[in-house]
Amino acid sequence: MREGIMKESLFGKTLTELQTIVLAEGLPRYSAGQIAQWFYHKKVRTIDGMTNLSKAGRDKLKKKYSTGLYDARSMQESVDGTRKYLFPTKNGQFIETAYIPEKNRHTLCISTQVGCKMGCLFCMTGKQGFHGHLSAGEILNQVVSVPENEKLTNIVYMGMGEPLDNPEAVLKSIEILTSPRGFAWSPRRITVSTIGILPAMKDFLEKSQAHLAVSLHSPFDDERAYLMPLQKKYPISHVIDFVKKYDWHGQRRISFEYILFKGLNDTPAHVKELARLLNGLRCRINLIRYHEIPGVSLHSPSIHEVEQFSDRLKTKGLISTIRRSRGQDIYAACGLLSTQEND
Repeated sequence: MREGIMKESLFGKTLTELQTIVLAEGLPRYSAGQIAQWFYHKKVRTIDGMTNLSKAGRDKLKKKYSTGLYDARSMQESVDGTRKYLFPTKNGQFIETAYIPEKNRHTLCISTQVGCKMGCLFCMTGKQGFHGHLSAGEILNQVVSVPENEKLTNIVYMGMGEPLDNPEAVLKSIEILTSPRGFAWSPRRITVSTIGILPAMKDFLEKSQAHLAVSLHSPFDDERAYLMPLQKKYPISHVIDFVKKYDWHGQRRISFEYILFKGLNDTPAHVKELARLLNGLRCRINLIRYHEIPGVSLHSPSIHEVEQFSDRLKTKGLISTIRRSRGQDIYAACGLLSTQEND
């Protein structure tokens, strides 16, 4: 890791940034495209492995730059097949990444920050506090450095951190993921989650075509503020008003994440208010059972209670799905990612 700290990383640069670098080092402009192809198509992990660059050019690059690629420090596997990887970062911290295999879908849940500033009551990452933003390269390193990278069908920005609190790096990583000179992924295979940071949401919708998932968790202002302090700055009614102005009638999707807490946000009154709040918006509500964490007096409903809530939503004309908990035994499920113990 010392070399990575001392030298700037090449991995995670856009084609334009690579062109600036190679020209500054006296290499031909087309070398930038060659480097991008090695990193993003051929997935080479060393500068010396870029064999169509001259040896002199490679030596110049190695003096100032590292690849910025590194392997996971450890892996834990759940009884359900979910795997959680621990990755080091350049600032000496750690992040966690979850690989979730299903029959026809292989999802990677990636992190965007070391810890989180948002302080949501129910989230282990928030209990860790905030320790820094990840660069675009560190975000993408999670994608290429898991052993299952060739199997991946979907990427969700739902790991540690609030993605739209780190908008520049997140948008840059999506640009590289979806660019023909990058990984050439379809943006329809990518979902970014946010608790509702409005200025960054506007940029995200304008500058990418990835799906959006908004963490809702309660339709009532006081209750949501109790769960999620950012509600006071960006009320959910303002977030909903904003997304209603956007055209969702193409293939791009908006969904709402709704963690159910027993006896708190799972009543018929909540169903009625959700129907009013989301009226006219083509969307899906993903229901998630709360995964209990130490020191928080919130409780998880039974699966029967979750199903009842889902049925009530459907009677109001809302599309609802129940997200199956994965990796709970290794603390890889929703809200459980944290590197406190590893630190």
